Amino acid sequence: MPGYFISAGIELKDGANLDKAEQGLRLLTEQTRSEPGCIFFEIRQNLKESGKFTLWECWTDKQALADHFEADHTKAYLAQDLTEVNYIEELTEIGETSGAISS
Repeated sequence: MPGYFISAGIELKDGANLDKAEQGLRLLTEQTRSEPGCIFFEIRQNLKESGKFTLWECWTDKQALADHFEADHTKAYLAQDLTEVNYIEELTEIGETSGAISS
């Protein structure tokens, strides 16, 4: 499947309400899936640590992801200041690492 793939880990901020974060993430997922350029957007919750979540995303290109951060619903979720990003990974198909930065 062509596209720009992202994986991200987010975590509940200290003192934030877990129920409110879960509700906000569900709404964010629903609204994001209808954005232009969104091929796939899913958030899963860690079974052992309920305050940790993993996002799997696929966009038509990097600009579609950039546009996602300008969407009103994304800004509204981020303004609640409930979670923080621990990591972001850009992903590709196995074996398609041409142009990848080597360590």
